[in-house]
Order: sequence, then C-alpha cells, then structure tokens
Amino acid sequence: MIKHAEWLIVGNSKDFPTRIGRTIRLDDNEIAVFRTSENKLYAIENSSPHPKGGPLAEAMVSGHYIYDPLCDWKIDLETGIVQEPDTGQVKTFDIREDGEEVKISL
Repeated sequence: MIKHAEWLIVGNSKDFPTRIGRTIRLDDNEIAVFRTSENKLYAIENSSPHPKGGPLAEAMVSGHYIYDPLCDWKIDLETGIVQEPDTGQVKTFDIREDGEEVKISL
C-alpha cells in the first residue's frame, strides 16, 4: 500500500475480478471491494448492518447491488443503503482506477 495525498493504492486492476468481492484492510477499516459486470468498482465497509453482523465481501453481486451472504439483505453498492423491506446502511468509500492502479479514499 502506497500513500498518495488522500488516495491509497490498494492493488492492481487485475486484482479485482468481476462479481467477486475482495477484502482490503486500511488502517482500522476493513473494506469490501466489488467489480460489477459493467466493470465499475465499488468499495463498502465489510460488515453487515444486520444485528448478526458478518462479512459482506462474500456477497453475491447483481448489477450495482449485493446480497448479504448471511441474511440475504439487498444492499445498494452506490449508497450503502439496505433495500426495503429491510433497513440499514453501510459506509461507502470513493474508489477509482488510475491506469492499472486501484485507489481508495478514506
């Protein structure tokens, strides 16, 4: 991990395959990174807002949503908001590709 201003390099583009979550640890943050079928990257807190908790990096990706692997809650990757009828929200992080580098801003 290399620091550049407010953006942290967390890997190479090829490290983030389509529709598979990957866990990144930055400082005290555990972040789940997903690449959608549309080749867009998203980064969210890797902890379910469900009372049982659990990691989100193992979630199933569909469009810009994931399905929590433990309770099947549908979570919007763009906003972190759990979709109705359930409620809750996870923190989202800015993520971008700069050439072959993937960077996250905390």
